[in-house]
Amino acid sequence: ESPFTDLPQNDVELTPDKVKDEKEGGPTFHCDLCDAELVYTIAQAFLPGLSTACVDNTTGDVFKSPGSVAAEIRKEMVEYLTQRSETFVAESVVLDAGLEVQASDHPYDIIAFLIDEFATTKRNLFSRVSEWLLSDKREDKIDDFSQEMEINGFWSIDKREAIVQTLLKNVDLKNEFHCDMKFYSADELAQHVPTCKYRSMTCQNEGCYAKYSISQMENHDSVCPYKMIPCEQKCLASLMRRDMDRHCITVCPMKLVNCPFYSVGCKSAIPQCKIEEHRSLDFHSHLLYILQGIHKEASVEVLRKRVEQLLQKYSSKLANIRDLRSLTYKVKDLDAKLGPLKVCATNEVDVATKTAGKLQILEASDTNKVTEKGAETRVVGFEAKPQSLEVTPTNKDSIEAVKAEIKDSEAKLQSLGVKSLNKVSKEGLKTKATDVEAKPQSLENTITNKDSGVAPGTTVNHHEARPPSLEVTPKK
Repeated sequence: ESPFTDLPQNDVELTPDKVKDEKEGGPTFHCDLCDAELVYTIAQAFLPGLSTACVDNTTGDVFKSPGSVAAEIRKEMVEYLTQRSETFVAESVVLDAGLEVQASDHPYDIIAFLIDEFATTKRNLFSRVSEWLLSDKREDKIDDFSQEMEINGFWSIDKREAIVQTLLKNVDLKNEFHCDMKFYSADELAQHVPTCKYRSMTCQNEGCYAKYSISQMENHDSVCPYKMIPCEQKCLASLMRRDMDRHCITVCPMKLVNCPFYSVGCKSAIPQCKIEEHRSLDFHSHLLYILQGIHKEASVEVLRKRVEQLLQKYSSKLANIRDLRSLTYKVKDLDAKLGPLKVCATNEVDVATKTAGKLQILEASDTNKVTEKGAETRVVGFEAKPQSLEVTPTNKDSIEAVKAEIKDSEAKLQSLGVKSLNKVSKEGLKTKATDVEAKPQSLENTITNKDSGVAPGTTVNHHEARPPSLEVTPKK
């Protein structure tokens, strides 16, 4: 059997006594209007508070259920909140500090604290222990009983709001959430109500049933999830605010996307609806990116001329192709039909310069090797001298390698459609080769001179120890 079967099916009228006027003969007609949204929010906290008090009061009791004590505890709760709200006003005026709720003077925080305080007073001894041992089960029972009361209409929202209005006037010390106007006659009050800034209204947006004071209309309208607003990305659609995020990242035509040619080099981010326009305006660039993938070593200037050649001869065949894969295959095919890529004179000079640079690197490398050999000769002495003479064959091999590389470069240029290197480049290369050939001889002379300068010292130091039979004749 459900523990909630004893829940009363009918609601009862529970309205706390209104605060009496402080001065006799003063205005007796009060405007009862309050901030409707805040009143509703506080009223929603009543059922969970009542449910907590009922569950904790009957935990471990086999003769009572939360539903059997709900009506009695509800009455006690209303009386407690009314008395404490009035006491709170008095204590706040007399005392400067000491109340826990003084950390916040917002009416919701104050009343929520009073509700929790009441629920704590209704705990029995067993619930004080089981709160720790069975906390998960306790929370489940509280939630279930709160939903049961909501479904059965045990405490209607209208009745709860009527109680909240009285409590709100007691704790709203700054008069920010209720009307404090007072009148001498009912007619004066009736004339005031239609113009009161706290009169309630229901949201006019379709699907929204929120209630709020007329003074909060702009604030609610700025956050209402059902408000129809234009697309944030400036498309022509208008939609509910709650659907905006999903629209902007899914179906919005102005959603930013990567160019279809992103993988080959186009890094533009464009609105989804302007992809075709981008393809048309940047068609030359897209062809250039594709050619750069085909001819990786060619310069941009050369490839731009190649793009012009393709468009002059095959623009009709390329214009209607939209996807990257098809256009890439077509460009490769048409590029092959145009023949080998022709390199301009500037590229010839660049190739010659690169080759000359390699020659300089080889010269520097040979010089370093010879210098290292000379250093070893000075350290070891005259016995190491024959080894230093073996540098020459190494340098000859390097010269032969450079000459072979020059021939290979000329062959590559001819295969690309270049008739021949310009004269300046050729003469420069020949001069470099001649210098390299002459370099080893000068290096040999230098080594010989240095060795002869070191040898006397070596001879003096080791003459007695070195027999004549150890003299070595250099290899020819």
